[in-house]
Amino acid sequence: MKERMNIVFVGHVDHGKSTLIGRLLADTNSLPKGKLEQVKRACRLNSKPFEYAFLLDALIDEQAQGITIDTARVFFKTKKREYVIIDAPGHIEFLKNMISGAARAEAAILLIDAHEGIAENSKRHAYMLSLLGIEQVVVAINKMDLVDYNPEVYENTKKSYSEFLSEIGINPIEFVPVSARNGINLITRSNLTPWYKGKTIVELIDGFRKVNDDSRNHFRMYVQGVYKFTDNGNDRRIIAGAVNSGIIEVGDEIILYPSGKTARVKSIEIFGRSNVKHAEAGMAIGITIDTELYVKNGELICKKKETPPHLSNRFKANIFWMGKNDLLAGKTYKLKIGALKTEMHVEKIETVLDASSLAVYENPGKVSRHEVARVIINTHKPIPFDLQGEIKDTSRFVIVEEYDISGGGIITEELKDSEPSSAADFRQFESELYQLITKYFPHWEININHQ
Repeated sequence: MKERMNIVFVGHVDHGKSTLIGRLLADTNSLPKGKLEQVKRACRLNSKPFEYAFLLDALIDEQAQGITIDTARVFFKTKKREYVIIDAPGHIEFLKNMISGAARAEAAILLIDAHEGIAENSKRHAYMLSLLGIEQVVVAINKMDLVDYNPEVYENTKKSYSEFLSEIGINPIEFVPVSARNGINLITRSNLTPWYKGKTIVELIDGFRKVNDDSRNHFRMYVQGVYKFTDNGNDRRIIAGAVNSGIIEVGDEIILYPSGKTARVKSIEIFGRSNVKHAEAGMAIGITIDTELYVKNGELICKKKETPPHLSNRFKANIFWMGKNDLLAGKTYKLKIGALKTEMHVEKIETVLDASSLAVYENPGKVSRHEVARVIINTHKPIPFDLQGEIKDTSRFVIVEEYDISGGGIITEELKDSEPSSAADFRQFESELYQLITKYFPHWEININHQ
């Protein structure tokens, strides 16, 4: 089985992302049999010229509104790997979709238009890649055919964009002059750009290093639910979740955060499989443990012998705000990190950066739509998390205002609790609660192991 890698394609609307992806699918023979002919036939029947962009699965919405609405996932393959292409929307109104798409990417192709130049969203998208910690970036300077493959246009665009990218910490692997419509410098180097001595898009993509191997990291899994099953007269409580990182094995000693409870893995349950001995990142699993514990949704399961997560109710984060209303310091919002949900407020907005102009504002008191900010967040209870560069899924979060996802961010630094909590007080409260339950509701048959 070939190695698989996730790549996000980003760029301003109409800069040619969909055409580039469609051309890659066609030129690498990655389309379903007959798909190309089917789309060409549909174009002829509708008396419209064929476009490679029409090959994307999001065709209906894209043709209806003229912009790629859905964060589509398509696949192409080379001799080296299989690739999942995440086509993140380019239009500013759909940056919210881009966040969810780019967050799963290991590398990025950043598209700009040689004829139109660097657009406002070209800067925003680049900053988003920086915010998400995506370090492997190739810039495709598209539509070179519209400027007659002029090397001066290429060099000027490269120089201008390089200066911007260096300010936000992105150092592209290469700037490639391409014409997606004509397939120039995608698979093989074209004689229309003899002045370009670098690699093609596919060669550069094959050169990306695999960095998203979460199985090698410390084990992390959020509790998504606890389910009771009766099997042959035996009651079993299965703790369900998706493995965010690392590997778990039967017999491993685990610890739950923030409660601090410990247990040992008795079995690993995977639908349709039996006698499972281990599970790794990306798998949806259930586990049973050797003792009955009161386990809450949102708790983070870790292995006791491994490095623990950070645990605090205060941390610094870089956020990108997409809400209709300004983000205000002191206002209560909901924070979601994995399956964990808690109330939060922004204690301090340290800086706000306009992702287009890179103008920086100190202590502004609010964050407006499409702005990036460095903030101090205070959650209303201590939560477990990892930092940027440690474990991806447990360092990223979203902010919810009412029922809408209004922002996304990455935790960069742990801070001391604003109101230090006492684990002893928590255990005493839990013990008293347990005594009340067993006294007044003995039929619940709850048996809690106190740590």
